[in-house]
Amino acid sequence: MRVALAAVLFAEPDLLLLDEPTNYLDLEGTLWLYDYLARYPHTVLIVSHDRDLLDTAVDHILHLDRGKLTLYRGGYTNFARQLAEKQALQSKMRVKQEAERRHLQAFVDRFKAKASKARQAQSRIKRLAKLEPIAAVVEDRTLGFDLPSPERPLSPPIVAMEAVAAGYDGRAVLNRLNLTLLPDDRIALLGANGNGKSTFCKLVGGCLPPLAGAMTRQPKLVPAYFAQHQLDELKGSATPYLHVAERMPDAPEAKIRARCGRLGFPGAKADTPIAALSGGEKARLLMGLAAFGGPHLLILDEPTNHLDIDSRAALMEAINDFEGAVILVSHDRFLIEACADRLWLVAGGTVRPFDGDMDDYRRLVLAGDLDGADRPAARSGAAASSRQDDRRAAAERRAALAPLRKRLEVVEARMARLTDAIAKIDAVLADGSAFRADPAKAADLARKRAEAAEALAGAEEEWLRLGGELEAALS
Repeated sequence: MRVALAAVLFAEPDLLLLDEPTNYLDLEGTLWLYDYLARYPHTVLIVSHDRDLLDTAVDHILHLDRGKLTLYRGGYTNFARQLAEKQALQSKMRVKQEAERRHLQAFVDRFKAKASKARQAQSRIKRLAKLEPIAAVVEDRTLGFDLPSPERPLSPPIVAMEAVAAGYDGRAVLNRLNLTLLPDDRIALLGANGNGKSTFCKLVGGCLPPLAGAMTRQPKLVPAYFAQHQLDELKGSATPYLHVAERMPDAPEAKIRARCGRLGFPGAKADTPIAALSGGEKARLLMGLAAFGGPHLLILDEPTNHLDIDSRAALMEAINDFEGAVILVSHDRFLIEACADRLWLVAGGTVRPFDGDMDDYRRLVLAGDLDGADRPAARSGAAASSRQDDRRAAAERRAALAPLRKRLEVVEARMARLTDAIAKIDAVLADGSAFRADPAKAADLARKRAEAAEALAGAEEEWLRLGGELEAALS
């Protein structure tokens, strides 16, 4: 990817077309590309799910939705705000128009047979015909990610290393590893490709034994490891249902299909052959299978490849809701800043804490001075202590918000049940034969529908209130 991209950029064309240019680049290459494209002197058209790239390097967003293109000025954040405002206005206008339509239709139905009101009724019929229907706002529902938390937390540390070396066939790739991993750590690994990030992940995940040094792991530690290359290990002729059934050998079909739905494959989607799934769907399935049993440690190596922006946001929420430890390797700066409390730099044949933030790291990358990050005393002890305090505060906030998130989930489940019940009643009442066959039963159904609608309205109000509380707590 780097070679292909370099060849295109070297030509410096008048019109540069880039389709997902950050996929398969490391974070360092991505940060460089942000800066390069922001200064590119000619026209650039980019298709990307990297919201940081769309905020840094572009000045217009061309939104393709249901066969129509709409141009917005500014980067992605500005586009998202404008789109939300436009959809809110469209919904209000649709409600207002529907009220007007009902009012006009009621007048026509009441007075169309009266000669004295015939002219007014006719004018209202013409007004109804001229009312251009305002389309309802259709929200594309993004499925969440199923990353179940461990049933019981482990006592700290879950992994400790002292003078550890790791590598292959007796040749060390990483040396002098003196690190400790805690049960609630959120760690992002920085460093260029080829420096040993994947080697470190395999070492911590138990896939690679240490070559030297002392490494202790909690005996009951259950790790989960996700990497993009594992997509090729999924059986192309199998289905999500069969993959889940392998992990639930004694479970009935209903439970297996319910778990498939949690992974993002409801109904007939669970029987789709793996070969027919998109890259994002394969990644979703593989991630869910990796974290199937509620691991204590979740290792994610480039989890956002093939995911769109909304799916990346859903993944971010799932990671933040996960109550175990997380090690994250990603070129998505937005994901790192949203999920990681600590940064570890993989460079110079070792791994050590990076006492800075992503802006500091970006400056080092663009200055070509990553070696400077390895020099001791890059930051004062007070700054390092401050980052530890920030990490502790973030962990405490996650724990404090857990009950609120749980209440939100309960309310969402109640809303889903009520919506389903109303839909079933509507299907019966819409037939019309129910009233003729059993008027009493039809009247009872209508009463139950009204009760369910009232309960749904109350649940929606509670959901909005809880969502506001959560948003305020996170801000």
